[in-house]
Amino acid sequence: LSFRSYLLTALTSCLFWNIFGLSAAMDSKPNIILFLADDLGIGDIGCYGNNTLRTPNIDRLAREGVKLTQHIAAAPLCTPSRAAFLTGRYPIRSGMASSNRYRALQWNAGSGGLPANETTFAKLLQQQGYTTGLIGKWHQGVNCESFSDHCHHPLSHGFDYFYGMPFTLLNNCQEDKPPELDVALQAKLWLYSQIIILAVLTLSAGNLSGLISIRWKIIVCFTLVGSLFFISWYSSYGFVQYWNCILMRNRDITEQPMKLERTASFMLKEAASFIKRNRHGPFLLFVSFLHVHTPLFTTVKFQGKSHHGLYGDNVEEMDWMVGKILDSLDKEGLKNRTFTYFASDHGGHLEAQDGSAQLGGWNGIYKGGKGMGGWEGGIRVPGVFTWPGVLPAGVVIDEPTSLMDIYPTVVHLAGGILPQDRVIDGRNLVPLLQGRVQKSEHEFLFHYCGSYLHAVRWHQKDSGAIWKAHYVTPVFHPPGAGACYGKGVCPCFGEGVTHHDPPLLFDLSQDPSEAKPLTADTEPLFDTVIKKIARAVEEHRRTLVPVPEQLSLYNIMWKPWLQPCCGTFPLCWCDKEGDVTQSL
Repeated sequence: LSFRSYLLTALTSCLFWNIFGLSAAMDSKPNIILFLADDLGIGDIGCYGNNTLRTPNIDRLAREGVKLTQHIAAAPLCTPSRAAFLTGRYPIRSGMASSNRYRALQWNAGSGGLPANETTFAKLLQQQGYTTGLIGKWHQGVNCESFSDHCHHPLSHGFDYFYGMPFTLLNNCQEDKPPELDVALQAKLWLYSQIIILAVLTLSAGNLSGLISIRWKIIVCFTLVGSLFFISWYSSYGFVQYWNCILMRNRDITEQPMKLERTASFMLKEAASFIKRNRHGPFLLFVSFLHVHTPLFTTVKFQGKSHHGLYGDNVEEMDWMVGKILDSLDKEGLKNRTFTYFASDHGGHLEAQDGSAQLGGWNGIYKGGKGMGGWEGGIRVPGVFTWPGVLPAGVVIDEPTSLMDIYPTVVHLAGGILPQDRVIDGRNLVPLLQGRVQKSEHEFLFHYCGSYLHAVRWHQKDSGAIWKAHYVTPVFHPPGAGACYGKGVCPCFGEGVTHHDPPLLFDLSQDPSEAKPLTADTEPLFDTVIKKIARAVEEHRRTLVPVPEQLSLYNIMWKPWLQPCCGTFPLCWCDKEGDVTQSL
């Protein structure tokens, strides 16, 4: 009897302390680290099934925490996806969804960007006493009306500290790579310029030889117009490396153009320094990797070390960086007080190739990739969470979740209140991550390509089915290739897409690869499901309010008066980091 009493007392005590410890941990405000990769495919890391690339640090996060298998980006390209991540709202609500072919910001000197009236999670955490920092990629705009108003800058959106690229990596940032920015348009502009030059030379030669008679004044005017045309476009596209490939610390430019060989080491140093400075917390650190976007610049230490060429080398270097930042956390004794998250902004870039070499990611069993608003490969991404002692270890959750869910999740952890004057599309994941609920709060998820609705997902909770209806799909090139090779990314509208009426329907719980569309003949619930989704689309569209389009042609064009410059424009060059390359 005494043994039973002892055992009961011990169990009661253990249960009490577990509950008390969990409650105490939840009551305190955790530090928060958000890792977001750029263009990483869900099939590129070990914990999601890749056994040929080495990603031990990301895999460790999955073992020690919770892994989501149906984690969905709100857009298949970086600018709109990151806008949704930061605001918890579909990008069409903030004007960050495009109705033209330019679906991401093109220049640091554009006037478009995340609007000032959008409230990021960083701003809400600031209000809860958090020190907030962003290390890495921004790609949400810089200026509105002058080169120094910084209306779209991270510091104007709730971040206390920023070190990184206000733009995104491009091939143009590396001198030995072919240009990547608007290649098709540049080719046309070069052709028009050459035609003008040829016309001037022909007219001049004809006039000199007497074959034609035309006043020299006309030829001179034609030459001046042609020169102005050339200068107007070459002044932007001819100097992309100087205009777009820059590093900033807060509002100051530190490198213009940036030196890629030392960027990774600088980012690590900045992340470690931020953690150390704010070790007494609470802090929010958003580590927005430049990896694994082209040009895939990889330090010598990792070159040639993977089984998948330069892309694999870049993935493994990024994983190593994750490990070094986690080491900094451990060094300060903060591991058990920190909520950590790892994801990618969208799927891998299938069309990124150099000859036969693949320069983009692998999306596992999922069809499509970057730029494709409906197909799973463009929007299904890794999602891993850890918080020792609060979140369970080694748990896998198959429920539909979204990158937009990070917004209400971190606001809840910080003790904040969500904005009540706008629609927040994300849902707090804490109950799901802790196992206190078994079902995601999402019933419908809407999959946009730019401002065009391409597909809708319905989580039928009573049956466990995950229905997905495709209204629009891209036309693959060449046919059956699974991507739009030769086009950069697949288009959202026009001749490059196919409209489906009735929509293509899949049950992702049975067919996650979207290989076998269902029909009224093969699926008894076909008509019911299509009608249910159509009603959800109508209700969703009633919640949309017209807003200025931040990615309009005017907003995305290069404007010299908005160009961030660390010298006297146009002589923009500086290296405030010094000439000594930091070794890894």
